[in-house]
Amino acid sequence: QVQLVETGGGSVQAGGSLTLSCVASGRTFDIEGYGTAWFRQAPGKEREFVAAIRASADNPVYRDSVKDRFTISRDNYKKTTVLQMSRLRSEDTGVYYCARGGTGWASTKIDEYDYWGQGIRVDVAS
Repeated sequence: QVQLVETGGGSVQAGGSLTLSCVASGRTFDIEGYGTAWFRQAPGKEREFVAAIRASADNPVYRDSVKDRFTISRDNYKKTTVLQMSRLRSEDTGVYYCARGGTGWASTKIDEYDYWGQGIRVDVAS
């Protein structure tokens, strides 16, 4: 079993920054060989892809609206995936979820992720 725990959410003014961290627990081979990602869900909306990174910690993928503002990274030794968010906008508000994929690739598809964290709230005030 893999457990994912997100930390680092909170409230911030538009234009500000936040860093989210996701720590995985479980057997090492259940974590290091799989891609990880961040998704988010705004009130009244469906969960959407934000960013993903391959198991090899390279080739990150982003949704267009966060490119050049967000950076995803991972440290396989620490079993941690980090999302650095800058120049935040009110539309970035939502609950952010960390997820582990079913393969080593950085997928943008929600149904290709099989383990999820409990979510952490990010509020951006305009």
